[in-house]
Amino acid sequence: MAQDTVENNENLEAGFDQKTMKAAVLYGKKDLRLEDVPVPELGDTDVLIRVKYTAICGTDPHIYEGRFPAKLPLILGHEFSGEVANVGSKVRFVQPGDRVTADINISCGTCYYCRHGQKLHCEKITQLGVHINGAFAEFVRVPESNIHKLPDSMSWIHGAYIEPLACAISGQDQVNVQFGETVAIIGGGPMGIAHALLAKLKGASKVVLSELNPARIESAKNSGVDYVINAGEEDPVEAVKRLTDGRGADVVIEAVGSAYTYAQTFKLVRKGGKILVFGAAPADVTIPVSPFEIYSRELTIVSSYAGTYDTFSKAIDLIASKRFDPTPIFTNHFEFADVKHGIETAEHNKDILKTVVKISD
Repeated sequence: MAQDTVENNENLEAGFDQKTMKAAVLYGKKDLRLEDVPVPELGDTDVLIRVKYTAICGTDPHIYEGRFPAKLPLILGHEFSGEVANVGSKVRFVQPGDRVTADINISCGTCYYCRHGQKLHCEKITQLGVHINGAFAEFVRVPESNIHKLPDSMSWIHGAYIEPLACAISGQDQVNVQFGETVAIIGGGPMGIAHALLAKLKGASKVVLSELNPARIESAKNSGVDYVINAGEEDPVEAVKRLTDGRGADVVIEAVGSAYTYAQTFKLVRKGGKILVFGAAPADVTIPVSPFEIYSRELTIVSSYAGTYDTFSKAIDLIASKRFDPTPIFTNHFEFADVKHGIETAEHNKDILKTVVKISD
């Protein structure tokens, strides 16, 4: 039985009496089972969400493949949208029927980091679908404080893109792209393209994206990226230098997570430029770095681990206003019954960008 569920839910409000639900439960490496489990029990300040769509994040295949530490059994999934099905007795912000998504980062709220607006560093932090049960299930339980309402005009699929867009916005906030700057992005996956589109919205004069995969190169071109470099045919460093009169990019964003591409950021960035560490590299990967180079070139290096706080509100507003359209990023669609195939496809078929799973009508 998946963790964080009980046989009897004693906190159900009137009108909701469902006791079991379908869920994709991971028991071990590649051992994902779609089965019936109890509906999560609600505390006084919890919200039960009937999940509509859940997108597949790069973290999901890593956990599935056993390359990311997780306490099993576990229900994966943290990029989702849904409708409030039930609420705890003290919940006031939402009510059944509301359209919502959620900040996946659940912290203690009282430690040093939480009180300084840095809850991602809370020693007690848990993340939906990573440390505790997530949204590849008919229902997911979320604290009221983590809920974000979605406008009626937003589609359920777009609502499932709020979390990844919030992550990209967090990185953009850190690196602070300015009007007229040249932004070089390494990686044409869903997050690389999101960064390219956000940089254009922030006023970058040139956005240059480098990628190896032909399908992703075409996706980047179709998304409106200014300059797309086929890194298998052309040296991205030479291409960026040519576009910047030999200086290099004002801002470089690494959205791959490999040692090679992280080392490349120092060759792409100009003197006095900025580097955003965004791609999730394996924990044991290191690269040689010259402190003198950072010092003498006055480089600014910032990082972003995840979106939280106001980045969710910003993501909702951007999509709702149609300033950011995630539709082209969703290239694969699966039914809930095929969720295992969807996760495996997301891991091994790099022609695709973002995969979304329909959980319920």
